[in-house]
Amino acid sequence: MSSFSLGKELSGILRQDRATMNLQDQVAQLFEEARDDVYRYLISLGLHPPQAQEAAQEVFLRLYVTMKKGENIQSPRAWIFRVAHNLGLKIRARQNTQGVYDPNIEYQITATELDPEQSLIEREQKLRFHKAVERLSEQQRRCLFLRLEGLRYPEIGAALGISQSAVGEFLRRAIARLKKDEL
Repeated sequence: MSSFSLGKELSGILRQDRATMNLQDQVAQLFEEARDDVYRYLISLGLHPPQAQEAAQEVFLRLYVTMKKGENIQSPRAWIFRVAHNLGLKIRARQNTQGVYDPNIEYQITATELDPEQSLIEREQKLRFHKAVERLSEQQRRCLFLRLEGLRYPEIGAALGISQSAVGEFLRRAIARLKKDEL
């Protein structure tokens, strides 16, 4: 092998290594920016916290694999939430065969009992909010949670596979319903 072809081969390998490192940096940055949002969204779909944590990691692993294959992702944040949505629904279906998750357990573990009266008021407000949100349709809840995570209407539509106008209508109805319930 000539020194020219060896140099060309090494140059190609170095470019590939730089591209891989750049890709890893991109995914790492997206992970840092969106992992908590994805986790909360998966929780809002009804996943237990350990499953939501694993699923969030799986979403970013899938992002890396997809990008490494060379696929062009127009809106990575919307793509992440679309994958999280689909994966979350699949996990939730399997999870329903397991024991019921009690959200009060997590509250009891994380709650600091500084002021019992204030703690009770907060707990009642959260309970009223959760009950009001449960009364929303599935699509209204999904749109609302994604909007709360900072996604714009087109991104929500892409994540859920619905039109931008449908997103607006689901959000309008959800907000009207929550206002009606006086939250």
